Amino acid sequence: MNYETVVGIEIHLELKTKTKMFSGAPYTFKAEANTLVNEIDLGMPGCLPCVNHEAVKKAIEACIALNLDIDPLLRFDRKNYYYSDLPKGFQITQQFHPLGKDGHIDIEVNGETKKIRIERIHMEEDTAKQFHLYDETLIDYNRAGVPLIEIVSRPDITSGDEAAAYVEKLRQTLNYLDVSDTKMEEGSMRCDVNVSVKEASSKKLGVKVEIKNLNSIANIKHAIDYEVKRQIEAIENGEKIDQETRRFDEKKMETVLMRKKEGSVDYKYFPEPNIFPIMISSEEIEMIKNEMPELPEAKKKRYQEEYGLNDYDVNQLLANKELAAYFEKMMETAKDAKSACNMLLSELSGLLSKHNSDIASTKILPASLSSLVNMIIAKEISSKQAKEVLEMMLEGEDPVKIVKEKGFKQVSDEGAILKLVKEVLDENPESIRDYKNGKDRALGFLVGQVMKKSKGQANPKLASQMVKEGLDSRD
Repeated sequence: MNYETVVGIEIHLELKTKTKMFSGAPYTFKAEANTLVNEIDLGMPGCLPCVNHEAVKKAIEACIALNLDIDPLLRFDRKNYYYSDLPKGFQITQQFHPLGKDGHIDIEVNGETKKIRIERIHMEEDTAKQFHLYDETLIDYNRAGVPLIEIVSRPDITSGDEAAAYVEKLRQTLNYLDVSDTKMEEGSMRCDVNVSVKEASSKKLGVKVEIKNLNSIANIKHAIDYEVKRQIEAIENGEKIDQETRRFDEKKMETVLMRKKEGSVDYKYFPEPNIFPIMISSEEIEMIKNEMPELPEAKKKRYQEEYGLNDYDVNQLLANKELAAYFEKMMETAKDAKSACNMLLSELSGLLSKHNSDIASTKILPASLSSLVNMIIAKEISSKQAKEVLEMMLEGEDPVKIVKEKGFKQVSDEGAILKLVKEVLDENPESIRDYKNGKDRALGFLVGQVMKKSKGQANPKLASQMVKEGLDSRD
């Protein structure tokens, strides 16, 4: 029997603001527990919420980037439930009037583009964080009240690969917008997936199983793949699929039952009485749109058209916002985009990885790396010499100064190289015989000797060409 997978994804994204959604309390991830809290966050009697304008602005940016229709009338609701991580006994959210509706993004999987619809984006406040110990639970209220948006997809996703591509596309887009740091490992981007399977010929959806709090894109794919396999096996064994909540066990690479669901939970929503509706003017929305930074899709098109880079190089650059920004700084002075891209992605990234560093903390300035690239293009130094210079640049030294002080210079004078070639051939008659007898390695050896005599300064390509010509001209 053929089955189809149906996946919907809910993403909770903490917004990158200095203060919380409805209070003036600050928030940083690594602060000491319960030090970033005030009366509003703790739900003290008589304390009234005040809407964070910057959070609303960032939520609108997310709606625009993800092609949602924006409701200009901002309204909030109360979601009432009692749990230890919710100090007020209710959460302020947007159940009835989400900020944005009916959006979409395009993803690419296996060379094919697919549109994934987004049902809604609504704003709300985060809960406190619980730490479950052996016989007790500790609560850190620092996170209580942090501004969130929830991004709810339509059930258009049909595999773990598509889900991973969707979340990665969202993560990249929202990170470039700077609405969030999107760090899944720190909980600023949290993902729940709803998975069901059905017979391919059936229009009726299968029973939905929720997998909570997936903390990496790889785990999203693995959890969905496992859950699909589990549900299909259960169906074929005549078992009933129950509506339930599960978690993903990273060690066993399988989903594990948390709790059964007996139906839809009624949270008793009603309009938030302490926040009057707020009208957002069309002028403000337009101003927010005009001030938004360039998004990855637009950057990709520009890099291809302006710099002539291929898909692979562009995707490598755009995978890291800091890397893309560094490249653009390089291109203010670099004479060739492909050479600059190769130097950045291959040579510098490899060197930084070797020294347990990254592009954000390197002392090598983009203009300095461009200068190194330009010297290679001008044949002032060889690629081999450039690698040595790059090592020396790690402490922030200027490449031009290094080349001058170390005496690095590529020799492209044909007369000077020809003299060295003749010396090497005269000194190595046996290698000439080996070459004549079809031993190609002899050519490489002789070129190496020319490079050695020139102290690495001879143009390698020219030296190789002239050695071959010299060999062919001898009996």
